Amino acid sequence: MTHHETLKAYQREHREQWSQGISLRIHRALSWLHRAEQERAREDHDAEFIFLWIAFNSAYTNQHVHEERITEREAFRAFLDRIIGYDQDKQLYQIIWQQYPNVIRSLMNNHYVYQPFWDCTNQEVKDDSWKASFEASKTRSNHALAQQDVCTSLQIILSRLYTLRNQLMHGGATWNGSWNRQQLKDATQLLGHIVPVILRYMMEHGTETWGEATYFAAED
Repeated sequence: MTHHETLKAYQREHREQWSQGISLRIHRALSWLHRAEQERAREDHDAEFIFLWIAFNSAYTNQHVHEERITEREAFRAFLDRIIGYDQDKQLYQIIWQQYPNVIRSLMNNHYVYQPFWDCTNQEVKDDSWKASFEASKTRSNHALAQQDVCTSLQIILSRLYTLRNQLMHGGATWNGSWNRQQLKDATQLLGHIVPVILRYMMEHGTETWGEATYFAAED
């Protein structure tokens, strides 16, 4: 069975116990995960990555983040901390340290998915000031991996993938282009395993408070 089929079966069995907000967020996320898996079968890494990212956003984003004076970084860290707190069977740990350590190190060493590189490159006066922070980020990532710090590792990984997401969503890349093939393959491998784990933990704790879904208006 695919991740979607397994998770969808669990959702159908338990969704009546959940509030409307988390139920809708999971429903949306699973629909995009399903679409991503269809693109995987077609070997379209660009489309698979985009749909996986939408699935992640569908699960993660809630109305509270938009209404309160919380930075995106703070909300994101709190969400990851919460998910990792549920990771008693070490699924996220295994993804990072056992399944994809080489993929993660490859992403960490790739400055094309490091946003400060592009910030400096796109200035009228180009400079190399990004290099120091890039090396510091790699050191921080290696330290997090050595300390088995799942939350910090995921934050750094997803920040790299967010840069790749921006390149695709803002027209900064060519569909099926050759220059970013490897990082897209790496990214889809990682997200394709991380997103289902996040959804499973959310569903297993679906009776807890998760916040309302965005862009939803209840009918009068």
